[in-house]
Amino acid sequence: MLRIRLRRVGKKGKPSYRIVVAEAAAPRDGAYVEWIGNYDPLVDPPSYSIKTERALEWLRQGAQPTDAVSRILAWSGVIDDDGTVAERTESVDAIPESPEQGEPVGTGTTSGDGEASAT
Repeated sequence: MLRIRLRRVGKKGKPSYRIVVAEAAAPRDGAYVEWIGNYDPLVDPPSYSIKTERALEWLRQGAQPTDAVSRILAWSGVIDDDGTVAERTESVDAIPESPEQGEPVGTGTTSGDGEASAT
């Protein structure tokens, strides 16, 4: 049986996790079939990114998410709060890409001439 679960990576005392599809019998940090996302619990609020299309495909094939991954999938809109696959037609990205390196997303507005102005 396949499970969608967290695989711990990072330094001692500073965990971060990969969201992976793995055999249920495999060890927590053992071999996995596919890496479908990341989860960092140390930032406030916790950050995550997930390949929604791949997660949906594995759920359709019968992979069972763990409780922690179920919460992350619910946050990202992949599944509903009751654990069923969410019905939607558009793809949702968990973390938006910043237009320029180092510039936070959503800090300003764009005027008609294409230049950003802080508000």
